[in-house]
Amino acid sequence: MRFRALVTATAALLSSTTTAIELNIQSDDSIKNAASEIAHDMMTWYIGNQTGQTPGILVPVDVYYWWLAGAMMGTLIDYWYYTGDDSYNDIVTEAILWQASDTRDFMPPNQTKTEGNDDQAFWGFTAMTAAEYKFPNPPSDQPQWLELAQGTWNSQQLRWDTGYCGGGLRWQIFPWNTGYDYKNTPSNAGFINLGARLYAYTDNETYAEWTEKVWDWLVETDLITDETNPPAWRILDGSWIRDNCTITSPIQWSYNIGMLLNAAAVMWNATGDAKWEERVNGIWSATGPFFHDQIMFEAACEKRGNCNTDQLSFKAYLSRFLAASTKWMPQLYDSVSPYLAASAQAAASQCTGTIGGLVGSACGFEWSEAPTWDGTYGFGQQMDALEVVLSQLIQGADHPVTAKKGGISKGDPSAGTGGDGTVSSVPMREITTGDKAGAGVLTAAVLVAWVGGAWWMVS
Repeated sequence: MRFRALVTATAALLSSTTTAIELNIQSDDSIKNAASEIAHDMMTWYIGNQTGQTPGILVPVDVYYWWLAGAMMGTLIDYWYYTGDDSYNDIVTEAILWQASDTRDFMPPNQTKTEGNDDQAFWGFTAMTAAEYKFPNPPSDQPQWLELAQGTWNSQQLRWDTGYCGGGLRWQIFPWNTGYDYKNTPSNAGFINLGARLYAYTDNETYAEWTEKVWDWLVETDLITDETNPPAWRILDGSWIRDNCTITSPIQWSYNIGMLLNAAAVMWNATGDAKWEERVNGIWSATGPFFHDQIMFEAACEKRGNCNTDQLSFKAYLSRFLAASTKWMPQLYDSVSPYLAASAQAAASQCTGTIGGLVGSACGFEWSEAPTWDGTYGFGQQMDALEVVLSQLIQGADHPVTAKKGGISKGDPSAGTGGDGTVSSVPMREITTGDKAGAGVLTAAVLVAWVGGAWWMVS
């Protein structure tokens, strides 16, 4: 992933109106209407369905990177799943298939030169969600949803690196990219999340074994801290191989918590093992800094107003994974629902900005400041608001399916490999100096945030 600076509105360009998106969380119709309006506005940043444009790419391309488009397609599947509105289904199918790549693991040539394991994971999540929610299957001669999720997982399993730190996925896939020497939690949490869900869907023990293995590695390297003392749990960002992963970045991000909590809930549902319930409860206890008066808050950057483009989307994933987890572990609902409800109400009341075609409905980021619009706008803010509003429909949503319980998506256990257990050959365009520089933006951002930019860290 790569970061760009927060877009802040100026008085000359934007204004706040008294018209907010109306949301009554006690009314399904109100929730669906609000979600429809937010989704429509979110599509302002997508032109991939237009003639001559590339499916699966957001605009501007130098601000909103490839992985965010993958995340958006997952949000649009959520939108269909919760509301029944299929307005965007064809767009989603086209985008996923376009970006799936010939190797069927989301390694398209135009992206692989700078693609990280965490970037790939978000497209894999989208494919997995499509399988779990019975999103309409693509034509039989095209890659299938389950197959694409398996291909993503397989390609990452083959990158498991025991040469340093006793294991772990590196952040970057290719050694020419800055960050190749960093083993980050998002990549490994993404691998865990996808593996847990594949296990639940397929009942293949290999996925369960690897989910346990990677989880244990995160604990051993202190990226998940204090597992024996749930109130003290922390999920840290990553560590460097030059120190044999003994020095960790103390920054915490909300989406890491979302990915891991969801994985643990899925594993509890699939295995019935009490340790997974303990892990869910432990991770939930670690969400405290990410809520102010039950309203979602991106602790590492929001207070100082220095959240970057990627970080501005993280609330969407925490909302998504918290809501989904309550379907896998119903006893979690009573704990989680008040926080999602308060956040949804606050997010909707922040959607009062006016810019271009968004009249009184552009959503802000600082929900805890609601109903005063914070003056920011962008794709991430719209997706955040959409996911948390959709979460208010979770109780009435169908349970995710599995191969044995209603699933309709076909898989391929060898997808993403050469068919013989080796990594597929991935064609790439020539690597330029600019590509290398661009790939280093996020690492620089992580370092800057660690040294002085993030106001909140683990003490």
